[in-house]
Amino acid sequence: MQDASKPTSASVVTEGVTASKQAVSPADEPTVAASPGPRSEWSAPRNGMGLALSGGGFRASLFGLGTLWRLNELGWLKSLRRITSVSGGSLTAGVLAARWNELQFNAAGRATNFEQVAVSRVRAFCSTTLDWKAGLCGLIPFVTAAGVTRRAYDRRLVRLSHRRVARLSDLPAENAGPDFVFYATCFQTGSSFRFSRDGLYDWKLGTLRQLDISLGTALAASAAFPPFLSPLQVRTDPQKWVDKPNVKGLEQADRIRARLFLGDGGVYDNMGIEALWRNMACVLVSDAGAPFAFVRSPWRNWPGQLGRVRDILIEQTRALRKRMLIRDLQAKTYEGAYWGINTQIGEYTATPPICTDGTTTQSLARISTRLRAMDNRTQERLINWGYALADAAIRTHVDAAVTCGRFPYPQNAF
Repeated sequence: MQDASKPTSASVVTEGVTASKQAVSPADEPTVAASPGPRSEWSAPRNGMGLALSGGGFRASLFGLGTLWRLNELGWLKSLRRITSVSGGSLTAGVLAARWNELQFNAAGRATNFEQVAVSRVRAFCSTTLDWKAGLCGLIPFVTAAGVTRRAYDRRLVRLSHRRVARLSDLPAENAGPDFVFYATCFQTGSSFRFSRDGLYDWKLGTLRQLDISLGTALAASAAFPPFLSPLQVRTDPQKWVDKPNVKGLEQADRIRARLFLGDGGVYDNMGIEALWRNMACVLVSDAGAPFAFVRSPWRNWPGQLGRVRDILIEQTRALRKRMLIRDLQAKTYEGAYWGINTQIGEYTATPPICTDGTTTQSLARISTRLRAMDNRTQERLINWGYALADAAIRTHVDAAVTCGRFPYPQNAF
């Protein structure tokens, strides 16, 4: 089994298997504006191609970067209608979203400066350790780890070329680039929470069309994995929310809107595919999430048992979503492909393959999912692996006419 308005004046305060139908290139598809709101995704016609970049720390950031590299070579990056992301995948998507207008696309639809605009920034950020440093800062009174990461993302990852911090209002407008959706989880409602060019959204709370929020806030919420990096607190004006649903048992909705507690998007959906499989004609999923770890003798103390229960619950949620995705692909509800960091490239039928499975490719799935500095060789191998699996999945299940790619970093090929 193989596995894409204008800002308002309101204020926000944030705390410091696959199967396919007919082979088609996204460049041949008509340009269709993104659905006007999340609720309309249930009934919107299927059209366009969407990409999901999973969570998984810096490992996912680099693996997803390899996926984007291959899509850009194919000329498909420019034609993506929507890019959803979670946690580590959001860091890469955030760089791409903030700098989208700097990309220089040629006649073939390839961004000729992709490496300069996106790759170099992501790699530089993944060369420094963030998680434990932010955690230690979070021990200081009136300082939170999530607030520290937000400031780091704003200053070092998504700052624009003229040094201004990128905001949601800087995301590409309709028909000017993909609809970027950054997933977090609302701890109060237990629901998926979105940041996009339309503002903030939780189906139990409604929509806040607030676009002067920094992009680093969206990334910090998306990558706020508990307990050390979460929650990120976001204060808003409850009166500014629109399309408020009447949810039974949620009488305190306005109090929640006033002070949101947001955590890692992977708590709810580590692949971030909900905004894709409802109305995309083609769904591509790049998954660098950690494979479930088997243990011979689980912990007997209470904290250890609770940790194991948490891991099992997260694994079952991921497994259910993956099965739903594979089922839809096999039923040809839409076309697309899924590839995971633990995928065996030999399971794909695309020939010739870029590489074969081996001890090096198997070891990449065991790399830590922390926000911890990675050396150049590890970075380049992860990028190569994301590139190779994307290439194999696309040539096998989406467009057999695509020619075999070449490793971005041949010096660290496997």
